[in-house]
Amino acid sequence: MFTGIVTDIGRILALEHRGDLRARIATGYDVQTIDIGASIACDGVCLTVVALGSKPEPWFDVDISAETLSKTNLGGWEQGRRINLERALKVGDELGGHIVSGHVDGLAEVVAMRTEGDSTRVTFRAPEALAGFIAPKGSVALNGTSLTVNEVEGREFGVNLIPHTQQVTTWGTVAVGDRVNLEIDTLARYVARMRDWAARG
Repeated sequence: MFTGIVTDIGRILALEHRGDLRARIATGYDVQTIDIGASIACDGVCLTVVALGSKPEPWFDVDISAETLSKTNLGGWEQGRRINLERALKVGDELGGHIVSGHVDGLAEVVAMRTEGDSTRVTFRAPEALAGFIAPKGSVALNGTSLTVNEVEGREFGVNLIPHTQQVTTWGTVAVGDRVNLEIDTLARYVARMRDWAARG
């Protein structure tokens, strides 16, 4: 489990197709504190660490399955790309965002951007099947970042990116047309499930 609070910006060092896609990611984390088999959210996708190293800079390797590539934007990763990273939540950690599983539901597209004071208002278009799970003042995880929804109109929803968020994540380089990993709020998922069961009864 994660919180959607990004704690490092990684960089893709290498990509290798070997059945699955193997990615090597440079990190500011102390790799001596990371175990093989640990989970790290990479742009919001929970991936398992399969190798570690410290030269020429700290790095970890992950394997990415075809299923994950089909549901996320990881298939568009290129060498040098910067990505949001978060290590798994530990018991006793502060829950600063919201509960995030790292299981991406689909891709949202950036359809508009505008400056509002020092912040940036970004409008996304969600897939039809996921739009009903997104509510004003609710939470979503976008590329692994916990964000609050400001408004919803049909499939489109807006979020506000404050300067701090743009500085400590990859959101400072977002552009119209980008496709980002979307994970809907777990609570919204279960509320919808309960509603559907109630409607049947």
